Amino acid sequence: MVRHAADEDMTTALAIFVKTPGHSPLKTRLAAAIGEDAALDFHRLASAAVAAVAKATRPLITPYWAVAEADDAAHAAWPDFPTIWQGEGGLGTRMHHVLETLLGRHDSVLLVGADVPQLTSGQLAQAAQALAEPPVACVLGPATDGGFWLFGANTPVPLATWQSVRYSRGDTCLALRKALPATENIVELPVLTDVDNADDLPRVLDALGRLPEALPAQRALAKWMQRQLAGSPTA
Repeated sequence: MVRHAADEDMTTALAIFVKTPGHSPLKTRLAAAIGEDAALDFHRLASAAVAAVAKATRPLITPYWAVAEADDAAHAAWPDFPTIWQGEGGLGTRMHHVLETLLGRHDSVLLVGADVPQLTSGQLAQAAQALAEPPVACVLGPATDGGFWLFGANTPVPLATWQSVRYSRGDTCLALRKALPATENIVELPVLTDVDNADDLPRVLDALGRLPEALPAQRALAKWMQRQLAGSPTA
């Protein structure tokens, strides 16, 4: 019998990857263009927007903060959801660690960054529901820069697969898709823009403006972005 993500015995985790202000450098490429204070403001507002979307998916999905730092003070900075440590190593190694940890508690796991504040609860629900339909094994959300804004799986992915991919490149999503063991069992979500540098801000602001039902936290971020872009010499 096929189990659906909405069934009581089927659980999906959502891990939101974050770095903690005051504990790690934040959005370094964005900060180089708009300044560290503004990049910190973006990180906080975008994280709040992603968290608001995550809250809207409950109880279908159980959100977690995947925190870059191991110390208790950093974890205490992230309220509302349980926290887990990302682990050590490069991005692929850390995603492997979070996926393995949460697959020990849930039937499927979604991994996202805190820099896609225009995502919707419907997109997350679509990912969770896809993973409840065999033979689907993985879900990918491609990003406009060639990376990916979401990865989801209902089965472990070998560490060697994660480590075979070069990240922050124009072919990262394609490389990961090719490296996954069962490429025919992958569902793709809509392409979104994640914010890595200042050029991404207008695209995300436009996407926020096109949301049919933006949440208050998303509207707050959009207002900040409008002010930021209005004050930019290149706006």
